Amino acid sequence: MRKQFVKTVESILEKDKKAVLILGDIGVFGFKKAFELFPDRVFNIGILEQSTVGLAAGLSMQGLIPIVHTIAPFLVERSVEQLKDDFCYQRLGGNFVSVGASYDYAALGCTHHCPGDVGMLKNIPGMEIVLPGTAKEFDILFKESYANGNPTYYRLSEKSNSNNYPVKFGKAEIVKKGKLATIIAVGPMLELATMAAEGLDVTILYYTTVIPFDKKTLKENSKSGKILLCEPYYSGALLPEILETLSPKPVSIESIGVPIQMLTNYGIASEHDESVGFTYKKIREKLLKLIKQ
Repeated sequence: MRKQFVKTVESILEKDKKAVLILGDIGVFGFKKAFELFPDRVFNIGILEQSTVGLAAGLSMQGLIPIVHTIAPFLVERSVEQLKDDFCYQRLGGNFVSVGASYDYAALGCTHHCPGDVGMLKNIPGMEIVLPGTAKEFDILFKESYANGNPTYYRLSEKSNSNNYPVKFGKAEIVKKGKLATIIAVGPMLELATMAAEGLDVTILYYTTVIPFDKKTLKENSKSGKILLCEPYYSGALLPEILETLSPKPVSIESIGVPIQMLTNYGIASEHDESVGFTYKKIREKLLKLIKQ
């Protein structure tokens, strides 16, 4: 996805003179061409994330479209006050593109983990949140929404689904229809969810935009009242949206996500996946348990 991010932003910089790219000492080499072609609209501010977001707000106030990029914990956890006050409070448009989703940089430890980003940002009124499942989907979603005048967070991951879908900003895709349960698969979780549901009469809904949440598609495809939520960040972030959508109908919900605890073991991301239950076998176990309820 990160390579596609470079290509997508370069094409936007070429076509849209209002677009400005701001880096936090991350991705500088990848944007070497952009630095050469657009020296007045591509800047490396360095490891000054809070100041960078504040600078981006100033650019937005002048009618420009800032695109801010760095690793997730630096962009979100260090700069949450600026995202809240400078962008959402003032209703400014801007784009915040992270890498290192959850624990993609597992071996670098807690300083480079950020499974709490979606949960934090969804509690800031006005922030939009996008989780593409493939590089092509990022290209579609970013080009569709980058100039919409709202603050939008794009969560890029090292993990990708095998198949692309004709995704639309703010809209869930119906991957499969069934009667026994409904799976909500967010971003890169679709691959595992699809494998887990093989041979079962269930519905699979694919969400690449989580905020704003597509209530209509869920309401129309959840007659069973049994929901399996598969999220690639801290577990349960979308539970309020699901309950609000389906209220007052009683529902049974199982959730697969990163457990809300410190991941203190070192290793690669796939080892963390195994330990937290991000395998199709574990997801299938939860799905079968849900169906039998």
